[in-house]
Amino acid sequence: MAERPETAVETGISTVLVVGAGTMGRGIAQVAAEAGFCTLLYDADDAARERGFTAVHDAWRRLVERGKRDETQVAAFAERLRVAENIAAAASADLAIEAIFENPVAKIALFRELDAICPSETLLASNTSSISITRLAGATSRPDRFVGMHFFNPAPVMPLVEVVRGLRTSDRTAERAAAVARAFGKTPVVVQDAPGFVVNRVLLPMINEAVFALSEGVAGKEAIDEAMKLGAAHPMGPLALADLIGLDVCLDILQTLHRDLGEDKYRPAPLLERMVDAGLLGRKSGEGFYCYES
Repeated sequence: MAERPETAVETGISTVLVVGAGTMGRGIAQVAAEAGFCTLLYDADDAARERGFTAVHDAWRRLVERGKRDETQVAAFAERLRVAENIAAAASADLAIEAIFENPVAKIALFRELDAICPSETLLASNTSSISITRLAGATSRPDRFVGMHFFNPAPVMPLVEVVRGLRTSDRTAERAAAVARAFGKTPVVVQDAPGFVVNRVLLPMINEAVFALSEGVAGKEAIDEAMKLGAAHPMGPLALADLIGLDVCLDILQTLHRDLGEDKYRPAPLLERMVDAGLLGRKSGEGFYCYES
């Protein structure tokens, strides 16, 4: 591993473990390594772990080809990123960020495992987009050192991190998580633990309403997206954005909002449910509201 980064002085964090090597996990790992942190990337699926590691290096190669980074910079990034072959690597982490699939049972099981392996001073963080931080923290012996760090896709590009305070998250933990986000080159916004936090609680009902409008024949997908881009100054239409997020992720968040807040305004559009059932998940599957296979 590379020597202790300067960022450790401000954050008290030297080594970051990212658990989950999918789109979000590998993006967070890329950001951490670029920011100067010794970074470990772990996934329980060996093939997924290697794909994630390769994807980060491919992203760095493209940055060099585009002139946004030079070879020396990328070599330094690569020196700081390592694959963790097993979860026992958590014993060396100062911060463990969970970025697995959006399932509370799986996340709770993982955090119980991390809690048993990580040193007592290690911070535990979840990248969940909607699951209660208080609930996840309750599965550990350190709810005061547990926090939400909700990154947005694509993590290397999007500037926001929602720092989510659970009921027992300490002031110091929230401050350190915000400092890490700033060290990552992100802007932290501290929010309280509530279903969907801020962004998804506001954003997903809009996306859902766009799906309802499409299914009711109010307008076609291109017209809906163009109207929101031109009329609301959005850089991307809601249906194209749903494809980018992943329709399965959108559905998971809406189901959580509907269940936890108990209001019909969060009821997922039937068309969205049918598309997820059909495997039309957006960009990651090659087709959603739009086709990406080419």
